[in-house]
Amino acid sequence: MQESNPWWKEPWPWLLMSGPLVAMVACGITIWLASTHPDQPVVEGVARHGLVVEKVEGSSGSARAPQARQP
Repeated sequence: MQESNPWWKEPWPWLLMSGPLVAMVACGITIWLASTHPDQPVVEGVARHGLVVEKVEGSSGSARAPQARQP
């Protein structure tokens, strides 16, 4: 009778675990990239606050945050 190896010495469990491990690492890298590289404005002179896009007053080529409005 042939004696089998322990599970950690077989290649199949490691091959099957490598797919989810690579996906988790890629997810972490994606989250890191998204948090460290914010989106730049597509159009100069506008500022986006959530879903609201506002025109920045007095824009001379550089976008700056609009003044806060009181309700």
